[in-house]
Amino acid sequence: MKPNVFKRLLASPLFVTGLIFAALFVTASCLYDGFFSTRLAVNLIADNAFLAITAIGMTLVIVAGGIDLSVGSVIGFSSIFTATLIGGHGVAPWLAWTAAVAIGLVFGAGMGLLMQLFKLPAFLVTLAGMFFMRGAAFWLNTESVGITHPWYDGLSAFELTLGPVGLPSTVLIAAAVMLAGYVLAHHTKFGRTLFAIGGNEQSATLMGLPVGKTRVAVYALNGACAALAGVVATLYTGSGNPSMGIGLELDAIAVVVIGGTLLRGGRGHIFGTVLGMLIFGTIQAAILFDGRLSSWWMRIVVGALLLAFVLLQRVRVPFARGT
Repeated sequence: MKPNVFKRLLASPLFVTGLIFAALFVTASCLYDGFFSTRLAVNLIADNAFLAITAIGMTLVIVAGGIDLSVGSVIGFSSIFTATLIGGHGVAPWLAWTAAVAIGLVFGAGMGLLMQLFKLPAFLVTLAGMFFMRGAAFWLNTESVGITHPWYDGLSAFELTLGPVGLPSTVLIAAAVMLAGYVLAHHTKFGRTLFAIGGNEQSATLMGLPVGKTRVAVYALNGACAALAGVVATLYTGSGNPSMGIGLELDAIAVVVIGGTLLRGGRGHIFGTVLGMLIFGTIQAAILFDGRLSSWWMRIVVGALLLAFVLLQRVRVPFARGT
C-alpha cells in the first residue's frame, strides 16, 4: 500500500472506527460460542437504542463545536414524566410522548438561547441544565413508576419480521433517528452550517451564515433527541425512573468521539457515531458472554479506546491536511 493511501485511510474516521468494530466483533465471535448471530446483532442496537438516539443528537452539537452535559438528566426526566402521565394519570401514550419530546426541545432551545444571547460557555450552561432537569425528575417522583397500558404493552412487544430477523420497536425508532440524523447532517444546508460553525465560527459569521439561529436549533434538536431517548427507554424497561440516564451523557460523548468526531468541532460523521455505539455494545456483550469479568471492565476498555481516539485525532488531522 502506498504511503499516501495509508495516510488517507488513517485520516478517515469511518475506516478506523469500522476497522476497530470489525476486529472486536470477529475476536468476540471466535472466543464465544453463539456470539456471531443475527439475534445478537439486533440486540447490539436494541440494548443501546436510547444511547444511539442520544449520541446522534450529541454528534450534531459536537460537530458545531458545542457540548451538552444535560442529556442524561433529560432522559431521566422524560422517562419519569412519560411514566407518570401514562401510569399515574391515564394519559394516552402518544400524547405523553409528544409532551415529553416538546419539553426536551424547548429546554434545549432555552439553553442554546442563553449561550447565544449572553455568550455563555456551553459547558456551564448545560451543567446547570443537568442539575435542573435531574432535580425536576425527582420532583415529579422519587421512585420508579411502572407503565401498564394495552397499546404500550403491544408496542413494547412488537417486532418487524424480516426473514430470520425480528426488529423490535426500539430498534426501528433508533434506526429512523440514525437515518434522519444522517440526512440532516450530510445532505442539508443546516448540516453544512453546523460543520462550518464547528470549523471556524468567525469565518461562518463572515460568510453570512445564521450562526445564532443554528446554535439554538441544534441544542433544541439535541434536547428533543434526549427526550425521545427517555421515551424509548420506557419502552425497553416498561417503566420510568428519575435516576435513569445518570452518566449517560459521558457515554454519549465517548461514543461520538470513538466514532471519529473531533471534540473541537468541524469534522465528524453520523455513521461513525453508529459504529461507535456498536463498538460500545460489542464490548458490553463480550463481557456478558465471558461471565468472569466485572461490568466495570467495559468502562476501562471504553476509556482506553476514548484516549486512543483522542490521540489518534492529533495524528489524523495533520494527515487530512496533507502535511
